Amino acid sequence: MPYRPSARLKKTAIGTGITVVLAALNAPATIGFASERYEEYRISRPEYKAEYGSWSMADVPKEFRSNSMHAALLHTGKVLLIAGSGNDQKQFDSGTFDSILWDPANDSFKKIDTPEDVFCAGHAQLDDGKLLVAGGTARYEQLGDSVKKAGGGMLIKNENPAKPKTLPEGTRFRGPDGAEYVSDFPVVVPRAEKDEDDDGKIDITASEVRVFVEAVEEGEESVRDEPAQYEILGLKGKEADDLYGLAEKITLDDQDFQGIKDTFEFDPVAEKYVRVDPMAEARWYPTLVTMQDGKVLSVSGLDEIGDILQGDNEMYDPKTRKWSTAPKRYFPTYPALYLTGDDKLFYSGSNAGYGDADKGREPGTWDLKDNTFTKIEGMTDTDQLETSSSLLLPPAQDRKVMVLGGGGVGESEKSTPRTSIVDLKAKAPEYKDGPDLPQGTRYLNSVILPDDTVFTTGGSKDYRGRSSSDILKAQFYDPAKNEFTPAADPKVGRNYHAAAVLLPDGRVATFGSDPLYSDRANTRLGTFEKRVEIYTPPYLQGERGENRPVIGEGPGKLTPGQDATFATEDAKRIDKARLMRPSAVTHVTDVEQRSVELPVERKAGAVSVNVPEDRSTVPPGYYMLFLVDEDGTPSEAKWVHLP
Repeated sequence: MPYRPSARLKKTAIGTGITVVLAALNAPATIGFASERYEEYRISRPEYKAEYGSWSMADVPKEFRSNSMHAALLHTGKVLLIAGSGNDQKQFDSGTFDSILWDPANDSFKKIDTPEDVFCAGHAQLDDGKLLVAGGTARYEQLGDSVKKAGGGMLIKNENPAKPKTLPEGTRFRGPDGAEYVSDFPVVVPRAEKDEDDDGKIDITASEVRVFVEAVEEGEESVRDEPAQYEILGLKGKEADDLYGLAEKITLDDQDFQGIKDTFEFDPVAEKYVRVDPMAEARWYPTLVTMQDGKVLSVSGLDEIGDILQGDNEMYDPKTRKWSTAPKRYFPTYPALYLTGDDKLFYSGSNAGYGDADKGREPGTWDLKDNTFTKIEGMTDTDQLETSSSLLLPPAQDRKVMVLGGGGVGESEKSTPRTSIVDLKAKAPEYKDGPDLPQGTRYLNSVILPDDTVFTTGGSKDYRGRSSSDILKAQFYDPAKNEFTPAADPKVGRNYHAAAVLLPDGRVATFGSDPLYSDRANTRLGTFEKRVEIYTPPYLQGERGENRPVIGEGPGKLTPGQDATFATEDAKRIDKARLMRPSAVTHVTDVEQRSVELPVERKAGAVSVNVPEDRSTVPPGYYMLFLVDEDGTPSEAKWVHLP
């Protein structure tokens, strides 16, 4: 007689079957959850942290969450996070501009009144510890079908040598055929130049300024393809004859972002922006470089009509708070320029975007004294230097520059894992390939640590993290061994508009990210990343972190070429000392950070360090002094001033 299961057994079997089916259906989620919990356990273990470090999230209150795309460490230990309008046209149109001051020592935040849209400005550390902020946004880009009104650059001429003329925002210009155009910001047209020769003959040279104008009416009727002269409405008599506009063409073509001339010094003590004399040129995406004498060079950028400047550079003097003309040389926007000698800058080839693909992108040394440029050969993947990372490798005295990753020009899908290093002290400097990154990477942030390693984190494979291509990896580069080793993986993806800075306590903070899309299929627009993630390196983990060296009393002001003595109970184990210049970073461009080696002499209860005499090695300003023990564990920084 065949076996027949009882009714109870049938129910049990059916129930078990359902359980098995449900378990099978949920297996991927269950396994994923278990894997995630195991990964959290693994990275929380002390032995893991001791080898790879660890990440944590800063608690940023909702009212202080901002589209931070500029980050600068100040000598107060606080970090200035600048958003301006935050790449948000609604914020721009409403005049809502943000800057946040973050104190990593106690995780406190403060909103800073921001007088202009310094989104996409340049910045540099000044001799007295203030931060110079120059340029920013006058107008957002209009592309494709969003361009409803014809627009273009107009040259306003003034033939009156007696007085300048201020034309307010909204000034109207009328063409020969009656079409009208309006300016989108105010301009001051200087008086004309008047020269008289020995025979009494007077020569008048009209002054000129540029302004962007837009048609009053929408449509192609306002497009003008031929040069024309335009009258300025509201002017009468001789003034109307002396002042007029000239435009080559006014079109419905794409309209790029436009820059501003405004310049500010941010005062870290008063915690406010102080307006100073504006630049002669409007700039959007400029690079600012502090020179050996404390002056600041401003290079490149898009001007007031959205054209890239053709080499019109300027120099800022903090003593007079005024700008003057600097040697002329063309670079693409946000060029990575490093001070490597008296009036000598090295252009690594890294840049952040605008400019012709075949112009001004070759690396080389720029001598400002005679305005010569010596090209440096040897770079691999020369068509993928845009959005690459670069830095002056530690110690700064070695004069070695490294380029990491990068992508193709514009919205290219290309990215490279290439790293290249050039020794500028060699007889015939040329780039040589270093170890590859784990994969092709754009927007990689690279931060010099006190132990002479370089911490690199984030980035994406594709343009602005397209197709969910953010890279959740970090690694250390050791210049002495010329190799990468892995670090703990970050939780937050960082691509375009991200930044990373070294903090005075030896940690690294990361900010921002502005992905184009938020899904792999590129169907949903991305949102700006407002979280702040902090990396704690292995040298601060466990016993190393608990027994780090401590710097005691010592001078707050150092003199190049002289010794300085600092008390420390850890003198016997101090191996090296480093002066580290605080970062001012945006768009993967940080030309401020550098680590300067200081010879150390151990004494009873103190160490004596010698400061380099060469001011191109230690440009004027505030520095973090770190003492590092034989295990590579740094002290907390002591701020010192090299005026």
